[in-house]
Amino acid sequence: MKEITWKDFEQVELRIGTIVDVKDFPEARKPAYKLKINFGKDIGEKRSSAQIIEHYSKEQLVGKQILAVVNFPPKQIGPFMSECLVTGLSGTDGKVILISPDKWVEDGSKLF
Repeated sequence: MKEITWKDFEQVELRIGTIVDVKDFPEARKPAYKLKINFGKDIGEKRSSAQIIEHYSKEQLVGKQILAVVNFPPKQIGPFMSECLVTGLSGTDGKVILISPDKWVEDGSKLF
């Protein structure tokens, strides 16, 4: 494991956002959704793709708060431009489980 400094970590903007829209992403190499996430008034909405269809239906995702990195540069994923990185952990089945607060917090709140 490579160590980083505290200063390095402070540069990563990990923020809470609420998923407001979910679409299928049939062009993705692996099954995925296209997400639109609201990060509050200061950041606004950002888009991301996520390979999470094994554990979440589109209906389960709308309204769900998640933790994402919001200060990476946009990344082209096939025909889709991803604007943030949704965080998750590998479940026992190897599929992604989203990182989400267990209580509601204001969209845009920063992890610290």
